[in-house]
This record gives sequence, C-alpha cells and structure tokens, in this order.
Amino acid sequence: AIEFSKWYVFWADERCVGYDSPDSNYKLVKQEFLDVLDGKIPESQVIAIDESLVSDSEAAAADYQAQMESVFAKERSKFPEFDCILLGIGPDGHTCSLFPGRKQIEERSKWVVHIEDSPKEPPCRITLTLPVLNAARNVVFVVTGAGKSGTVKEIVDDRDVKKPASHVALSKGTLYWFLDAGAAKGLTTTKPTEFKL
Repeated sequence: AIEFSKWYVFWADERCVGYDSPDSNYKLVKQEFLDVLDGKIPESQVIAIDESLVSDSEAAAADYQAQMESVFAKERSKFPEFDCILLGIGPDGHTCSLFPGRKQIEERSKWVVHIEDSPKEPPCRITLTLPVLNAARNVVFVVTGAGKSGTVKEIVDDRDVKKPASHVALSKGTLYWFLDAGAAKGLTTTKPTEFKL
C-alpha cells in the first residue's frame, strides 16, 4: 500500500493567483488529487504558495524557498533532493515557468525564483530552478497530443538548448518521459518503449 501519510507535496511552479482562480495549479491539484485522497496526506505536508503574497511574486518566491528549506533542513546538500518531480512542457519547450530567453533559466544558486513577464498568462509566477530539478532523484515528463510532437523531438532527439526542458539533465537521478502516441510520433532517434497500465 502507498503510505501517503509520508508524502510531502510541492509545486514545481505556480501562478501568482488566489487558490480559487481557474489559473491556480494548487486548485487543480487539490481537486484532482488531494481531495480524492481525502486527507491521507496531512495538510501540513502540502506546501503551497502563500496566498497572501500572490500580489508580490518576488516575496512569494522567497517565502516558498523558505518553506522548502524548513522541510529539507536535515539534508546537507546545496539543493533539495526531491524523490520525484512531475513536469510537462509547453509548445515553446518551457517547463515549470522556465521560458526560452528569460533570465530564470540562468539561475544557479536560488531554489525558487519569480517571473513577472511570463509570455503565457498570467504573467506573474514562481518556479523551481534548473539546479533543483537536476538534483531530483526522479523527474517525470508527461506529454500528450500531436501538437507537441515537434517540441518533444527537438528536446529528446535533437537536444535543442534553446528549449528550457532540454536542460533538465539529472546529476544522479533518472529522467523519464511518458508520451502518448501523438506526442511521440515525431521521434526518430529515440525509440519509445510501450507502457501499459
């Protein structure tokens, strides 16, 4: 059985909006995952953006890093080592809120940074940084739809460095890609292994 009581849940990125906003990643995770588990993960172990700080993305990012530091205080590594980080990609190759051509992809010391000019609405967000993603034990990309097949090929086969997701390269952990047939159809070099539940 899965021991959900031992889980901690974090967000790889979050939009600086209230919890009830349709743009809130927290809202989606709460409805589709946390509520379904019906309290099996203690509320104190669900680490969400501080809703009172959403009007100040820089303060929200600093606070989120402080929350993470308190949870990972026993670790002696420079960056937290998540057991698993679940990610997606955008058509432009962004992951989290790490967008092409933005300074956030260059951050090498902070765990969490803010962005105020996201090319995708809403503009203000917080996001984990590449060093945090790359320190994880496991990172899982889940991508669906033929509309992203070209981007998947550019990241997985071509290693296009202009695509932020191509910079997810774990130092010690394992990187997985779960793709449906549509998202995988453009791959030519990488041969996917079929997976069924």
